[in-house]
This record gives sequence, structure tokens and C-alpha cells, in this order.
Amino acid sequence: MSTENEGNEVPPAPSAPPVPVASSAASPQSPEPDGNAPTTPLPPVPGDAPAGPAAEAAPAHASGPAPDGSWPPPRPAAAPPHPETPFYGDAGAGGAGGFGGPGAPVWGAAYQQPAPKPRGRGGLVAAVLVAALVAGGLGGGLGYTLAKNHDDSGSTTVSASDSGGATQVKRAPGTIASVAAKSLPSTVTIEAEGTNGDGGTGTGFVFDKQGHIITNNHVVADSLGGGKLTATFPNGKKYDAEVVGHAQGYDVAVVKLKNPPSDLEPLPLGDSDKVVVGDETIAIGAPFGLSNTVTTGIISAKNRPVASSDGSASSKASYMSALQTDAPINPGNSGGPLLDGSGAVIGINSAIQSTNSGGGLGGSGQSGSIGLGFAIPIDQAKYVAQQLIKTGKPVYAKIGASVSLEDSSDGAKITDQGTAGAAAVESGGPADKAGLKPGDVITKLDDMVIDSGPTLIGDIWTHQPGDKVAITYKRGGQEHTVDLTLGARVGDS
Repeated sequence: MSTENEGNEVPPAPSAPPVPVASSAASPQSPEPDGNAPTTPLPPVPGDAPAGPAAEAAPAHASGPAPDGSWPPPRPAAAPPHPETPFYGDAGAGGAGGFGGPGAPVWGAAYQQPAPKPRGRGGLVAAVLVAALVAGGLGGGLGYTLAKNHDDSGSTTVSASDSGGATQVKRAPGTIASVAAKSLPSTVTIEAEGTNGDGGTGTGFVFDKQGHIITNNHVVADSLGGGKLTATFPNGKKYDAEVVGHAQGYDVAVVKLKNPPSDLEPLPLGDSDKVVVGDETIAIGAPFGLSNTVTTGIISAKNRPVASSDGSASSKASYMSALQTDAPINPGNSGGPLLDGSGAVIGINSAIQSTNSGGGLGGSGQSGSIGLGFAIPIDQAKYVAQQLIKTGKPVYAKIGASVSLEDSSDGAKITDQGTAGAAAVESGGPADKAGLKPGDVITKLDDMVIDSGPTLIGDIWTHQPGDKVAITYKRGGQEHTVDLTLGARVGDS
């Protein structure tokens, strides 16, 4: 989920399904749709292609009522507004991310300036304001008269400077204001621009003193292949940057500042495993292009399965076993830190759920926060970032079996055939060694209940290759449990 710019409304793009677990290769990341658009929701994931980043659509402004003869008088006719310009997709992306279908989780995009307000509606507002001012003036006058008539002892008000002489409020460590003051200097606004001029805005944060910045893959997607990338700190200093590595499946990317300053302060990383529902959260980002914005909330849920994509037919899906928060997250927050009450990073803000496929306020246009935001747990993101810095490529855990991506509540069914005619169960792979077969329905991975293929993939990707897990599955109505050692797949393709 991230933010930004003004433009024509972009129709929601279809999302794509998760990559079968067994697949050892995936199609390369496809370019994101045009548009300087904020985060937008995804329609249903196509059954033949996984998907990636998300985008936003600009709100469509309806014209207001025609002015009437009441006060204030109608304004003279004005020249028609300039045509809206295309808006940036959150990281230069123009698509959307989500579970698929109306109301899917989406990624953020660029700031959108509101279109000129309709004259009729503006006149009505002005009339209301005039009435309020008149009433306020009358009430103020009466209040002053009554006070004057009963004022025998002079003023009893006390200014802040008279009560102790303090010139600045001191805020205790651990308060939201204190956490924000300490964390903001290490948060950056990222601008990505492609070779064709398309691009968008997102967020990132300082990962280490060497100048590495961690963010979402969909934030930097437009800059890949020769584009331009910059990172701007709250003090206004802007640095050119380059992508060190990106993981489309995890939706994590690492960029490095060119000629980084010597006084970088990495944000402290927390332990997302120890987070509990109800814990306080603080999100920092650039919603709708408003850099250095701080919002607060709580952890609403853990291990929430989320599949997001940019909606294009050739892109692949990204999967999260996400932290859910009600801290307001909007287009432009993508890639920004989700902090706990002490200021430690517990997640990377990545997606939001919108009310409908059109997104936006009033049922059409750009999506916005409805209190359902999703973040990549930092324990997973840290591992991915370290792999990207070390080798430039992501490493994914796998079981070596292709599972159905259809909606289900019964579990993840191993398909009869894999992708492109390959075997559903990889010969000699982890699932094969554990005795799993086509038709088996996986219902649990360790203690995690598995209700579908995407849920299984998201949970597998919270682990690392070599981890041992317990797989519970059903075959012929009978339940079985086997131990399995996860294998590895390198790269997105």
C-alpha cells in the first residue's frame, strides 16, 4: 500500500494468482501500468498468471449543484479546468494489489492533487461559512458584553509563559511524539521514474550505515531497467539511489544511496514474532505525496494471508502472512516502516483493503484507508533484505508441489498436474520425499491452519530453506502428518 499524484481515473486492473509452490522459475516482472496513481484495489487474480505490485486510481470529481439565487450570488463563469494529468502509481506502479476481486488489498501510489471544486458546491460552502461567521460574531458580542458587566476583578487567564517560564514542552521517551521525532530522520520519500517518464512515489527507511534503504518491490519497479531513483530525507536533502536487489514474490527491495551521508542512523529492528494483537503501532510514510506523515493505531491481527499484484496478465503475485493494522495507511505509505510503541520496526507497510474495486471516497476513484492495512513482518523482510544485499537475488523456501490457487476453505489441494505440463510433485523434492501425492489436501503447516493455496505459499515464505516443518494433510478422508524439510528456489524467474 503507498502514495501520490493527480490524474485521470485508472480502471482497476485484474490481479493474478500466486505462483505454484512447485514452480522453480517465474516470469520476469512486467512493467507497471501507466499513471501517476495512488494505491488501488485489485480485481480477481487470473488463473494463469501470478501478480505483483499495486497501483492507484485518481478520484473522479463529480460536478456540484448549480448555484441558485440565494446568498452568496453565483460567481462569474470561469474557464474550464485544465485536463487532469496522469498520476504516478505508488512506486511508479499503476496497478493494484490485493486478494483479487472487489475490495482487494492494494498498494499505494503517487500524490493526487484534488481537482478544482465545482462552483455550485463552493458557493454553498461559502454561504454556510458566512452564516457561521455571523452567528459567531453575534455570540461573541453577547459574551463580551456579559463578561464586561460582571468583570470586577480583572482577567484571570494565565499564559503558558507565566506558569513556570517553560518555553518548550518536554515529551517523555516512549510517547508517540518522541518516537516520531527519533524515527522521522531515518525515513525517506522515494521517487521512481522509468525510462518512459512514468513513475511514482513511495517510502523507505534506513537499513544500515552503508546507505542501504529497505522498501517495497512495487515502489521501485518503474525504475528498473535504466530508470531514475531518488530518496529524499525530511531535512530536504535528496540523494540519487540504485536498486541493489528486489524480490517480487516477497514485495521487498533494497536500494543504496549514491554518496550516502556519514551520519546515517538505521532504524532499530524489532521482533515481529513477539507482536501481539492490541499492541500500539505507528506508521510513517508519504500518503498521497504528503511526506513525513505519522499515523497511529494497533495490531488488529497477525498471520493474515494477503496476495497482491499489479493486475497485469503477465505479472506474478506477492504473498504475505501479514501484520494487520488499523493505523491509517494510504497510497504513498508503501515501503514505509510500521513501528511498535518503542520505535522499533515491526513491519513494512505494503497493502490496504479498499471498500470496492473502484476504490476511493464516494465509491469511485482513488482508494484510501478504511482501517485495514497490511505490513510484511520485519523478521521476514530482514532475511530477504540481507539476501538481496549479499547476492542481489531473493531466495524462497518451497515444498516442491503445485497447489490449486482457487478459493477454498478446506485446504491447499495438490494439483494433478504442474505448470507448463510439469509434474505436480517435483521428483526428489521435499514433498516427494515426505510422501505427498497429487490430490492430497494440506490443512496445516506446523500450527498454522491452511485454508487455501495462497495461504500455504504465504506461510511457507515466512520460513527459510532448510527449516523443518510438520505438514498435515488429508487423503481419502484420512488425516496424516509428516515432517518435511523445506527446499530452496533462487530468484524470481
